[in-house]
Amino acid sequence: MLTTRRSFLTSLAGAAAVPAFTGRAIRHLGEATRIAGARPPAAVADDETYWSEIQRAFDCDRTMINLNNGGCSPTPTHVLEQMIRDLRFSNELPVDHMWRVLEPRVESVRRDLAHEFGCDPEEMAIVRNSSEANEIVQFGLDLKRGDEVVVSNQNYGRMLTTWDQRARREGIVIKVVTFRLPPPSQKYLADQFISAFTPRTRAVELPHITNLSGQIMPVKEIIAAARAKNIDVLVDGAHAFGHFPFTRDELGVDFYGTSLHKWMLAPIGTGFLYVRKAKQKALWPLMAAPASMDDNIRKFEEIGTHPAANHNAISAAIAFHRGIGAERKIARLRFLRDRWAKRLLAEGGGRVKLLTPLDSQYSGAIGLVSIDGMDMGKLGAWLLDRHKIVSTPIIHAEFSGLRVTPNVYTTLDEVDVFSEKMLSAIRNGIA
Repeated sequence: MLTTRRSFLTSLAGAAAVPAFTGRAIRHLGEATRIAGARPPAAVADDETYWSEIQRAFDCDRTMINLNNGGCSPTPTHVLEQMIRDLRFSNELPVDHMWRVLEPRVESVRRDLAHEFGCDPEEMAIVRNSSEANEIVQFGLDLKRGDEVVVSNQNYGRMLTTWDQRARREGIVIKVVTFRLPPPSQKYLADQFISAFTPRTRAVELPHITNLSGQIMPVKEIIAAARAKNIDVLVDGAHAFGHFPFTRDELGVDFYGTSLHKWMLAPIGTGFLYVRKAKQKALWPLMAAPASMDDNIRKFEEIGTHPAANHNAISAAIAFHRGIGAERKIARLRFLRDRWAKRLLAEGGGRVKLLTPLDSQYSGAIGLVSIDGMDMGKLGAWLLDRHKIVSTPIIHAEFSGLRVTPNVYTTLDEVDVFSEKMLSAIRNGIA
């Protein structure tokens, strides 16, 4: 959705943490909104006048080129400032300032996240990251010996480890599917999961977008097929929320976990778990809650003493996200990915292979590139040690590559330096 100046200011007014916006932050976002005007997102994707204003909202170490925003991303400066302000306030008298004053404000965060995701606030639990969110569901589902769970070998490693522990401890059966990169179609991807269903299948876990190659999965189709067989589906949205636009109803999900310190640009250690209201009573929390909370989404937040400052600053990050606009954001992220990926394909002498689909709605900022005859781990180390470029070598049983993830604060110069060093490595080696 396009963001006008009026709607931008309205989005700030609707966020819980408006006072945290410094004059500098509002000035840069407001100026960017003026520059964008009513142009469609694609027309703004390469407008450096607009994106330079967004970049100024971050205080980044520009001596390094960070192309691993898929791990976690810097948060805009005003978001960090709110968190620090609340930490200082908490420290003055924690039992009062943190517990009585700040902690209740999590309900405003719950409201803002629910609005963005398209669900009822009573279905939105605030957690620390996608691993915590997903493990609540993985350990919380009632499964018995012999019950089957379908996953892929491109699910996130920590989630596979969690299922493996349940298999070792409780005797459930894990069925692992595979798929080619890039896949021939979305139907092919859906079929890989659906064909693994049997009468003993009780659950499926799949990534919304893979952390390895950035492939967006056919979530809605897999959920529909699973629901028809009374199979629960957990969607790992670690890299999806805040990355590209979607809502709960567009996916049809019952369980969805994500981190907010990646693409939503919230403080490190923030995430959410969505559980459809009808599914809450039967799902056990990861840490114990009283029976009186069986139907309460907050039972999944029973983790003991924790800082309120981190999760309260989420609303400031949401307001920043709204100020850019989800459609404008993904248009820019795809533009940055294509800038380096298409250049390497064109100038790489036939040695470059992209394992992420380009010119497709089924990918975003994440790109996985492979160079014939080159060790990806050594290439990543060379980029970091020699050129101060942070990337992510991916070594998988079926493929290898370098994962590249820019974000909205990434400059064209940074992307171009990466491209030039990659082309130098291809032509001259990295010895």
